[in-house]
Amino acid sequence: DLVIGALVPSANDAATALAIAAAGTVPRFVKLMNRKAAELGLRHTTYRNPHGLDQTGHVSTARDSAILLRAALREPAIRRYASAATARLSDGRLVESTDNLVGTFRGFVGGKTGHTSLAGWSQVGFAKVGGVGVTVTVLGSRTEAQRDRDLSSLLRFGLTSYRPSRVVDPSRTYASVEVGWGKPPLRLVAPRSIVRLAHVGRPLSERVVAPAVVRLPVRAGQPLGTVVVRDGARIVARSVLVAAETRREPTRLQKATWLARRTGDHLVGLVTP
Repeated sequence: DLVIGALVPSANDAATALAIAAAGTVPRFVKLMNRKAAELGLRHTTYRNPHGLDQTGHVSTARDSAILLRAALREPAIRRYASAATARLSDGRLVESTDNLVGTFRGFVGGKTGHTSLAGWSQVGFAKVGGVGVTVTVLGSRTEAQRDRDLSSLLRFGLTSYRPSRVVDPSRTYASVEVGWGKPPLRLVAPRSIVRLAHVGRPLSERVVAPAVVRLPVRAGQPLGTVVVRDGARIVARSVLVAAETRREPTRLQKATWLARRTGDHLVGLVTP
């Protein structure tokens, strides 16, 4: 009931009761909150209470709020009730969510609202559509309606700005390497597919590093090169490149036959006008 109360109707007394149940006192629980904030990398967050009401020194940022939501949604209970428009308590009472995007925004997974006189109307939300997940934070809106409009607009912008892209494709030939002895070049391929989110309006670049010639024998799957995919200066994927097939070293007879044929071709070229 307390978890539902804290997450669905945003009951501050439920959050306080949970803090006391978990740590014995509110100050002890606040210490645990700040310890967890440090573990999550919330560099600009300091907690002074478990409910988020205005208090000197109780601060956070849009970035830290987004990181916190993504971590919280990995907990099944939080994910369940952060996405619930309504929930029923053990005594039969039905409580409604303060999150107006639940059930109305396509792909909305979960979020948390907040409002105080100093912080204004605020919310952090996460939505996922077609493999693209976006976390958005809105802080300090003047009205609840404005907060909802801004959060919806930012989520739509993020969801339409990216798409899953196979940045490393095992069906491609990334390089062809000479092996000598009159044999066809050896194809270098990626051992597995790598999919990353790519911005729809910004092309990725790739750099392939591979030898011009390799000495036989070579076994299938043998690492012989690398491919690095970048989004501007940021590396989005890196993969080894391997031999697509096994190539054995020619026998002495095969080598001698090839050398004789090559010598003959050279002589013909010298006497042909």
